[in-house]
Amino acid sequence: MTRIAKNPDQPFAHVYVHVPFCARRCSYCDFAIAVRKSVPVQDYVRGIAREIDARELGGAFASGQAPVESIYLGGGTPSRLGGQGVRVLLDTLRTHFPPVPGAEITIEVNPEDVTAQDADAWLSAGVSRISLGVQSFNDTVLHWMHRAHDASAVPRAMDVLRAAGLRDISVDLIFAVPSELRRDWRADVQQALALAPTHVSLYGLTIEQGTPLGRWVARGETTEAPDTTYEADFLYAHEALAAAGFEHYEVSNYGRPGHHARHNSAYWRGVPYLGLGPSAHGYDGNERRWNVSAYAAWQDEVDQGRDPLGGAERLTVANREAEAVYLGLRTSSGLRLRDAERALVRPWEEAGWVTVSADGVLRCTPMGWLRLDALSAALTTHRSP
Repeated sequence: MTRIAKNPDQPFAHVYVHVPFCARRCSYCDFAIAVRKSVPVQDYVRGIAREIDARELGGAFASGQAPVESIYLGGGTPSRLGGQGVRVLLDTLRTHFPPVPGAEITIEVNPEDVTAQDADAWLSAGVSRISLGVQSFNDTVLHWMHRAHDASAVPRAMDVLRAAGLRDISVDLIFAVPSELRRDWRADVQQALALAPTHVSLYGLTIEQGTPLGRWVARGETTEAPDTTYEADFLYAHEALAAAGFEHYEVSNYGRPGHHARHNSAYWRGVPYLGLGPSAHGYDGNERRWNVSAYAAWQDEVDQGRDPLGGAERLTVANREAEAVYLGLRTSSGLRLRDAERALVRPWEEAGWVTVSADGVLRCTPMGWLRLDALSAALTTHRSP
């Protein structure tokens, strides 16, 4: 296993922290989570501080030489830390990684966790953006997903967050669920729009081995939605969001003007970012690294004063080329074509899957987003030595 050197010369402008705790595992989830009835907030925050120390990450950040533009608390369910837990975690992070004025500080929140007291604490702790895990407004679907909230919790949560002064709110929705659930996807999209969020993320349901959903499919208890449903759901949402003034700036993400997610956009631009916490990934511009996944294993490593490194890889020229193609196609910025590639993409252009600007930038159309993997593979193969 490759070792990543401590004290990296490359400063990180973006910091991701994985908060693994959840009340239960959702039926589709294959993330590294720790189901806990009682969240060990103090032990977890102490572990983050110990990881920072073990990896010797403080220097350039604490001295102000490395401006931190965004902090993202993802999971898992970061809102399970409560108001005080988030405050202590962010205070710990600021000690080592002082954010610039106006930095984007995001926390992922589940609707059932939102209280007026916690929302006030999140705002006063510096949180500027909320990512709300809605997924659906249909109680049957939410129950099937093993979500802990019902549909009525969502507007209540939005009201509480806004009353506290948290106005930059993204809503997550999952589409292409099995047909036997009889979910009205159009109604879900319209209910999301009625809440007037600043951002919407759309994720097609995927079936992963080892998840409850994966086992249900393996036993024949449910079936994956057909490609026609996946396509129809995505295209309807795209049209509805565009008509409502949202900008489709990445394959799964729509933001009102001025509300594109700055932290996530850094990933798609290939900008270095720091990952802390169990299973967290990071990138220093040359190498990718990831921490051990299980919370208990991560806690044991940092308690012993060790870097909780789970693995690492140095990017090759071929890796970089493949990522440049894939990331370019994922975003509205597009991919600049080489002269020899114009003939290769012409059939896609004629099919209406892509457009090519006068200066040679390839961008996917809504139909093209649905064929992203195939388009990426074809161009990557063409660019391979």
